[in-house]
Amino acid sequence: MKLVAPSILSADLANLGEQIKLVERAGADWIHVDAMDGRFVPNLTFGPPVVAAAKRSTKLPVDVHLMIVEPDALARRFVEAGADVLTVHQEEVVHLHRSLQNIKALGAKAGVAVNPATPVSTLREIANDMDLLLVMSVNPGFGGQSFVDFSLRKIEEAATLREREGADYLIEVDGGVDLETIRSVRDAGADVFVAGSAIFKSEDPEAIIKTFKEILSE
Repeated sequence: MKLVAPSILSADLANLGEQIKLVERAGADWIHVDAMDGRFVPNLTFGPPVVAAAKRSTKLPVDVHLMIVEPDALARRFVEAGADVLTVHQEEVVHLHRSLQNIKALGAKAGVAVNPATPVSTLREIANDMDLLLVMSVNPGFGGQSFVDFSLRKIEEAATLREREGADYLIEVDGGVDLETIRSVRDAGADVFVAGSAIFKSEDPEAIIKTFKEILSE
């Protein structure tokens, strides 16, 4: 199963509910929320209130990516706000196994994100504890960046690790996913395709999503 997850980072926030309904009608599978604190990454974006607003606007799963320091301290608030999937960064969390178990105990799926320079191999020991492995294909913090080419190798490594360890996590890719890169990302082994600018900054977001879905079903 291949899933398209529009990122509201690039949406028109003055019309967030309508923007979410638009991509839902077009066939989106998840709604992706990038929570940034201005510390772990330079940008400052969304907190639990925006997650709650997104949750009220859709029946789709809300996929929250925490780009924040000390995510354990806020995990409960994000899950209670409506996060169905909650992803933390390998680079920030000290006790990663404990963090994943805590997220699951709160009732959400637990994901781990790795920045472009972080090897997927660092996650071998917790491969069976992850519900999702997010490969960042840009350096996190801002939308509209170009795809980092060596990310394709990392997606392949994530797929190999999953098979070798008998794990069943989804492989998500975020950063520079558009009509030019989505086929190569698919072929490398990704399951969940996050796209922000490619969808919301286009003249016809619905058409982009439908085209994504057609490409992923080839």
